[in-house]
Amino acid sequence: MNENNNITMKDIARELGVSVATVSRALKDSPRISAAQKERIQTFAREHNFFPNMLGEALRHSKVQPMKVIGVIVPEFVHYYFMSVLSGIEEEARARGYRVMVAQSNERYDKEVAICEDFYKNKVCGIIVSQAKDTKQYAHFEKLMNNGVPLVFYDRICTGVNCSRVVVDDYMGAFTAVTHLVDTGCKKIAFYGSPMNMEISKNRYNGYHDALVKHGLTENPDWVRICDNRAQAEVLTPEILREENHPDAFFAINDDTAIGILYTAKRMGFDVPNDISICGFTNGDRAKACDPMLTTVEQRGVAVGEEAANILIGLVEGSTPTHDVEKRVVRTRLVVRGTTR
Repeated sequence: MNENNNITMKDIARELGVSVATVSRALKDSPRISAAQKERIQTFAREHNFFPNMLGEALRHSKVQPMKVIGVIVPEFVHYYFMSVLSGIEEEARARGYRVMVAQSNERYDKEVAICEDFYKNKVCGIIVSQAKDTKQYAHFEKLMNNGVPLVFYDRICTGVNCSRVVVDDYMGAFTAVTHLVDTGCKKIAFYGSPMNMEISKNRYNGYHDALVKHGLTENPDWVRICDNRAQAEVLTPEILREENHPDAFFAINDDTAIGILYTAKRMGFDVPNDISICGFTNGDRAKACDPMLTTVEQRGVAVGEEAANILIGLVEGSTPTHDVEKRVVRTRLVVRGTTR
């Protein structure tokens, strides 16, 4: 049997004492094979994590040359940042003769697991992934790696799996942003973040916290909230701003959330930035479409995507040993606009 468990139909045929044609027909559920034989072959295939290469099968019956395909998992298509990362992956992949197959998890663990299974069945040569918000188990990622599929994480990395990753400098981006708020006169700064099971949330919170400590400010735990989209921000912010002792600034984990804060503060009669300063994290197109334009941390998603594709292709082509773990950090920069003083 193949050492890395990435078995072929020939392996199955040899182990079960049948022809490759019989294995192929059984896996396609052909009526030409007895029910007992089909069950025997299909059970063996499942137990050994074998799936027919549907992409390869389709290409063999066409005049198109087989393509080198990279699988990409995106949490949500609607976010500017993920789309800019995808653009960087596609650009680097195309330049080096690869194509991309993209799927979104919709922030769901179960869908992420299903996508990994589909990519494996389709024999992608490697996978680039940003994990879903509620992913707390990692067996599906470990299974891919155990079966020889190179894996590279971007943005939301999986600390439970020892593999390559590309992230932005989340800690320093947050630290720089909050320092800017303090330097412009803000003393009471709130933080809206994502669930703390994700490394980006921890790193951005730590940057926020450490900037306050460095400048001798006290963190108010009532102003540290899990809130990472515009809808949540529009519900939560009025509650906080109605307090007599309310924040004079907000640092949000992404632009979408920051824009929700901006919209709410203006609707409640606050002047931005004189009464309330706001800073986001992304620097997408919407940061320049709001009034006033949003101060934010630029994530440089295209660069993240290019780095991730570069690492993965190195693993696929063997220029990077499979046991090497690459950890690359893309620097952020603060873009100051009208929502801060």
